[in-house]
Amino acid sequence: MAEERNRNHGEHESRLDRFRAYTVAHPRLVKAKDALMNAIRGAEPNSLIFVFGPAGVGKTTLRLKTEQLITAELLNQLQEDRMRIPVASVEAVAPESGSFNWRDHYRRLLQQLDEPLIDYKVNRCPDGRYVQEGARFMPPSRAVGTEYRYAVEQAIRYRRPVAVMIDEAQHLGKIGSGRRLLDQLDVIKSIANQTNTVHVLFGTYDLLALRNLNGQLSRRSIDVHFARYHAEIPEDRQVFINTVQSFEKELPFPDSSDLVSNWEYLYERSLGCIGILKQWLVRAATVALHEGSRKLATCSLESQALCMAQCEQLYAEIANGELKLEDRSDAVVRFRDKLGLSANGPLKAASPPVPRYHFRRPGQRLPARDTVGRVSVNAAL
Repeated sequence: MAEERNRNHGEHESRLDRFRAYTVAHPRLVKAKDALMNAIRGAEPNSLIFVFGPAGVGKTTLRLKTEQLITAELLNQLQEDRMRIPVASVEAVAPESGSFNWRDHYRRLLQQLDEPLIDYKVNRCPDGRYVQEGARFMPPSRAVGTEYRYAVEQAIRYRRPVAVMIDEAQHLGKIGSGRRLLDQLDVIKSIANQTNTVHVLFGTYDLLALRNLNGQLSRRSIDVHFARYHAEIPEDRQVFINTVQSFEKELPFPDSSDLVSNWEYLYERSLGCIGILKQWLVRAATVALHEGSRKLATCSLESQALCMAQCEQLYAEIANGELKLEDRSDAVVRFRDKLGLSANGPLKAASPPVPRYHFRRPGQRLPARDTVGRVSVNAAL
């Protein structure tokens, strides 16, 4: 009996692992991936790329997909040059003291840049004139911040990644009194300058506070917006339903689960963010499998859904971020006037406003036009 339970538990974990690893190449993800890859390929070597979007929209998935593509493109070079790495990725950890810890950040980045058995390898100088003995880039534990920063710059030069990617980059904005946000970005900008390496910052809409701090930073920055799906846009609504259907087919249950019929509830508690939806389905599937269910029932979904207070908080942050990205027509007119241009230029003066989603209760219908009166058969002919 115990052996059978262990076997069933192993099967459940195996099916859950397959579902966790499953990703849907939905249009928003593909569009953001293409935009990011084009930005990395076409940017100046010392540029900064800002990738921002709602929490849970799938930015980590975007980063992993981008790393896979860069690695595939460099595969031949990586086989010939074992010192080089395709990408260096690190998470900007939220500080405990209220101020971002650069020393800890440098240590984490150095660990990502280091390689196994580095003591047994050799480092070629950039000019290729001679060979230098291999050495670790990690400074001693008592080193100061400047020594860590120099070690990071040296490691990036030797490893030559295509890009340095910083996840949860909005945490860079955590600063103590007396410091400026611009000081934080100046550090990243200086490292990009010294190493001639593109830096990609992934973050929520809080990252917008670091985006345009001065003209020089704006000139060297590229924006990639990874947006959510909007239920009031027919195309977005259909893509979201199709994505739900794709997840439904991959659920780790022997019987089919009808998720599409509950797509409005799924949208309501995920706010159109595929990352939130996927994490929610994984939690619900884990509970359902543990209870021995043969399909993912509504009760399992409801038990693992975000509460309304959480949804409202997420929506407030998302709406605020989308509003900041909206180009208002009056602002465009004022700016064209400053440049001495006519208000109605040959190009489109402003982008259409970003539509906003208003919450509905589960089961409440979408706004639609109903037929009024009785349709005559003869009239239709």
